[in-house]
Amino acid sequence: MADDHNKPIDKPTFFIAVVSMLIVAVPMILMNKTMGPFITQLYDWVASNMGLLFQWVAIATMILLGWLAFGKYGSVKLGDPDDVPEFSTTSWIAMLFSAGVGGGLLYWAGIEWAFYYDAPPFGAKPKSMDAIKWATSYGLFHWGFTAWCIYALPTVAIGYAFYKKKIPYLRLSAAILGDKAATSPWAKVIDLAFMFGLIGGAGTSLALTTPMVSAGLSELTGIESGVPLDIFVIVVCVSLFAASVYLGLEKGIKKLADANLYMSIVFLLFVLVAGPTGFILAMGTESIGTMINNVFTMITWTDPIKETGFVQDWTIFYWAWWLAFAPYVGIFVTRISKGRTIKQIILSMCAYGSLGAWAFYIILGNYALFLELENILPVASMVNGGEGFTAIAKVISSLPLGKVALVVFTLVVIIFVATTYDSASYTLASAATKELHAGENPARWHRLFWAFFLGILPIGLMFIGGLKVVQSATLLSGLPIAFAFVFMTRTLLRWLKEDPHET
Repeated sequence: MADDHNKPIDKPTFFIAVVSMLIVAVPMILMNKTMGPFITQLYDWVASNMGLLFQWVAIATMILLGWLAFGKYGSVKLGDPDDVPEFSTTSWIAMLFSAGVGGGLLYWAGIEWAFYYDAPPFGAKPKSMDAIKWATSYGLFHWGFTAWCIYALPTVAIGYAFYKKKIPYLRLSAAILGDKAATSPWAKVIDLAFMFGLIGGAGTSLALTTPMVSAGLSELTGIESGVPLDIFVIVVCVSLFAASVYLGLEKGIKKLADANLYMSIVFLLFVLVAGPTGFILAMGTESIGTMINNVFTMITWTDPIKETGFVQDWTIFYWAWWLAFAPYVGIFVTRISKGRTIKQIILSMCAYGSLGAWAFYIILGNYALFLELENILPVASMVNGGEGFTAIAKVISSLPLGKVALVVFTLVVIIFVATTYDSASYTLASAATKELHAGENPARWHRLFWAFFLGILPIGLMFIGGLKVVQSATLLSGLPIAFAFVFMTRTLLRWLKEDPHET
């Protein structure tokens, strides 16, 4: 696989993206007291006035992907008829899963239920049996098929442009403008919106996972948690990302993703066996049933009467997060999916992605819930008191061999984040490279630059502080991508209709 050291950058895209990011991040650090309220006010306005857009984009994407997977275009291969997949199915799944969920999964899986337990949807009484039912099922809904459909659509669209239409750009604009992506001024706007969305989404993820790693280190070593430790963790993690990015797809990202897959399985099996196995399995089974029985209600609920804010604070936040990440996941999964069919990509992403996320929610989340219900650890009060990161560390430490389990958990978080940022750096470099053909990679120095640059925004977000600010960055990053989905879908459908296929 070529390193392509001399692949020239697209200078306007590169420099505008860098300057734009600095314009956003530097004021967060220097004017953190005024930026926080401003960003949250902006979030509230967008969520209230544009929330339906996110919900309808999610619904339409699921319908479209079902039609593509099971219709006449499902057998279309991304590539030439004799192309075979570059990576084994196991490595392919490991890479797409790690890229798609990142360390944020380990943050939310353990404690998301606690937010809903104290403030449940649909008018349920806090801390009631109904609250528990919704608390354990809503996370599965948010990290399930809808999320992976949002990821799969740009994968198919960008993959079709790259492998079938032979457009030599791994960019979102190629899936919307086709050959015109080389000359149209709109291409720069589209790619900058995508890069901004990815940096915002990735910054959100690192802003959530860094304090979680810090809390684990604090629990293990006694060092006080705080911004200095958080920044130290970011520097160490970004250095790890950079080393892996430098090694490339085969030696770096693939090996990290493979290691992450096996470590995650071992960790989850340990929690399941060492924890209250019967409770975890029974609660998980009931949660899946509750979600399946209510999925249409959950995906269409807008809460127009009581206006509790639940939909805006959670479902719309998640759909925006997936949208912010979607073009990046689409570009990265496109790069590793040559030789696979549209149906295989859609069904694999939706099935394996959902099952992997559900495993964390069912095992880790229900173990934490057990500690709460048995009065072993006040997880809910810690989470709702702003100590979510500490709560996660305490939950893991409560296991038999708790210190060892916490070390393994912290390593899994770091590797998850590293894999996500490796692929994010690769994707940003691809978007700011003039031309790429199948099998080629962006310049190594270019990938390294983005690996380090991605650490700036989360530092800004942590200086401001607060979950709402982190959510706001995600929502605002995902908004332009929601509009891009409409035009991307139109182009993909036109191509599929016009091109001859072996169906």
